[in-house]
Amino acid sequence: MASPRLRYGRYSRTGNVYSLTTTTHGREPFFSDAGNVAVLVDALRFVERSGISHSLAWVVMPDHLHWLMELQKGTLAQCMALLKSRSSRQLNRISGRKGPLWQHGYQDYAVRTDESLHDKAMYILGNPVRAGLAGGVGDYPHAWCRWPL
Repeated sequence: MASPRLRYGRYSRTGNVYSLTTTTHGREPFFSDAGNVAVLVDALRFVERSGISHSLAWVVMPDHLHWLMELQKGTLAQCMALLKSRSSRQLNRISGRKGPLWQHGYQDYAVRTDESLHDKAMYILGNPVRAGLAGGVGDYPHAWCRWPL
């Protein structure tokens, strides 16, 4: 269960870029299946089409998501609630499963204006390499970046 301390000091500001991480319930590897990944990617795109976020990079790991995004409207809590609820409902409906998909809470990091967004994106895309799931950045099929690799 996520600690309520994750909320201390959390401040959402539209126009800010955030690096977000959220994990599956019980760290279950739901996203080892490419079909489940497609459901989550559809939810990410839905949140963006809703005008809430502007995605810069993301990587779907077997049991968690890393997402670099600019908050366009609303709060981080609203953004993550929409992403989690949409992906949970869709995945539960398609797979016939019941129960929570995501752990409560998420981790966020507000990217400072002097930090390179491209460097942050490359760090996120390097997660599968560091986890031994890919040989190099760009080899992992469940990752996306706004900038060319």
